[in-house]
This record gives sequence, structure tokens and C-alpha cells, in this order.
Amino acid sequence: MNVHDAIHIKRAIRKFSDEPLPEDIVRRIVDAGRRAQSAKNRQPWHFIVLRDRVTLTKLSELGTYAGHLAGAALGIAIVTPDPNRRWSIMFDAGQAAAYMQLAAWDLGVGSCPATIYQPEAARALLGYPEDLHLNVSLSFGYPAHPEQMTEKAKAGGRKNYGDVTHLERWSDDIHEILE
Repeated sequence: MNVHDAIHIKRAIRKFSDEPLPEDIVRRIVDAGRRAQSAKNRQPWHFIVLRDRVTLTKLSELGTYAGHLAGAALGIAIVTPDPNRRWSIMFDAGQAAAYMQLAAWDLGVGSCPATIYQPEAARALLGYPEDLHLNVSLSFGYPAHPEQMTEKAKAGGRKNYGDVTHLERWSDDIHEILE
């Protein structure tokens, strides 16, 4: 599958099968995040690779909509310096997350991001240093419903191109300008 196709088909997978992910698949997913671009090539991330169900379940309780982590074969906590110090840190973490999710999709593995709202509880659980922060984690696994990997997106799932795109300056409709 090429990247363009993956972008058009990929969806959040929140329910996973019980099948574990092989080590080579895990390494390929994590390596995709490691290779992500970042502002000034700072690569401000560390990835905590999580496979223990107890840890994944506890982490899932630290985000409002993070329950999918509990059923995942793999979780990845993206730990960064304080994103309030430099806005690009969250952008960079997002790049790493997107790379990992697209790599996973290409390997037949579903994923979903989770925002973590209890940073001190997450630090106590995962043991990362005081000067680092955890805002987002990712769940990965083979989908409980494999057909989700090939189904076309539902109509209306994304805003129309013209509703979010402007040419050169803010305008009402890019299509009027281009015609």
C-alpha cells in the first residue's frame, strides 16, 4: 500500500484482537517514529514501549478517551521536554506519532492516539524523569474486525476540501479563485 492510499483509508482502531505483535513489527513501528522529521532536527522524543497489560490498563485510566490502550497489544508513550517551552515539541511528537501509525497501517496493524491528562500519575507509572512530559500515547494491535483495514471511509467523515483550504489569503471558496 502506498502512503496516499493509507491516508485515505486509515481510521482509528480502538478494538484489538488478542494476537501479540511480533518483535520485528514492533521495531519497524518504533523505528518509523524515530525517523520522523522534527524542527531543527531536535528529535525531542523518547518512546516508552509498553506490552504489559497491567501497565497498559493503568495508563488507559489516565486519559478521558484512552480506554483502547487497555486492549492493545502494544502501547507507545511519547515522552518529550516540556511542550510549553517550545511550541514545536508537540508538532514534532505529532509527526512521530503519525509516522508510527502510518507504518503500522502498512503492516496490517491498527492504532489510535490517546491524550494523557494525569501527568504525575503517568510519571509514577512509567518512571520517566521530572523534566520530561507525557501528553500522548498510542495503542497498536491487530484489529478485532480486520475488515476495518480495507473499508472505504464513510461519507461525511471529513470536512470538504473547500471548507478547510484557502489560496494565498483567507477567502470564502478556493474553487471560485481557481476557476
